[in-house]
Amino acid sequence: MTMVDKIILGTVQLGLEYGISNNTGKPSKNKSFEIFDTAWLNGIRTLDTAKAYGNAHDLIGTYHKNNKEKRFKVITKIPHGFNHAIEYAIDSYIKELHIDNLYALLFHSFENYHDAVADTNLLRSLKATGKVKRLGVSIYSNEQMEVVIHDPNIDIIQLPFNILDNENQRGELIRKAKDYGKEVHTRSCFLQGLLFMDYKADIPIIKSLRKELKQLKKISENHGLSVSELALGYSMAQKNIDKILIGVDSKTQLEQNIKEADTKLSKELLLDIESIVVENINLLNPSLWNKI
Repeated sequence: MTMVDKIILGTVQLGLEYGISNNTGKPSKNKSFEIFDTAWLNGIRTLDTAKAYGNAHDLIGTYHKNNKEKRFKVITKIPHGFNHAIEYAIDSYIKELHIDNLYALLFHSFENYHDAVADTNLLRSLKATGKVKRLGVSIYSNEQMEVVIHDPNIDIIQLPFNILDNENQRGELIRKAKDYGKEVHTRSCFLQGLLFMDYKADIPIIKSLRKELKQLKKISENHGLSVSELALGYSMAQKNIDKILIGVDSKTQLEQNIKEADTKLSKELLLDIESIVVENINLLNPSLWNKI
């Protein structure tokens, strides 16, 4: 397996204006198709999307319709109302995405999963039809992950992992998930672009993480690698992580990320990164940033 094989291309940036450091807005349809072309050309075969991501489903479906020889595996999300109408939703997703089946269907949050988990027969039936290959849950906290690990109906756990939300925070549970046969996908490799921002910026979340971001900048300078190279290289170095979800705003950015995916980090550098310890883990959850 090459490093690029581990990459999942996220599509939220293509359907919505997304990310704390996004100053350009979402790409046009043609620019989005350039991103898909570049991904395919370089061996990326999996997309992550959701009906809630603006027009991302439509973009993927139109691309597949116009490029029948380039059919990505697609991961999308379970709508918030989980009942027997989910089967109708799956059929509509497959049709609009122009694919034969879904690589995976993920609960968008632990709360959605928790509300549905009692209906195990329906969960099992989703895969029995062959229209859904895998079921998963997108989680934030270790406590949520601990619950999901023990559910035999769940194949994939998607969780945050990055230079700040690192081995210190997640390593033990990721190893446990692999012991239970789970496929581990990680997101927030760049922490929504926060890792690239000036640690001196007068922004509440930056001020709260100033010490750690300053430490990261020093590591970057000491080892002669960009923060982007460090971020991708660190996630890629984790043997227990199966797939890494990244999002981009342009073809150029994707090409840069693909190149940086091959960045090899020394043991010394990995230890330097893991010397960064964020005590307040709530600072690592973007959904809480507006409360800081």
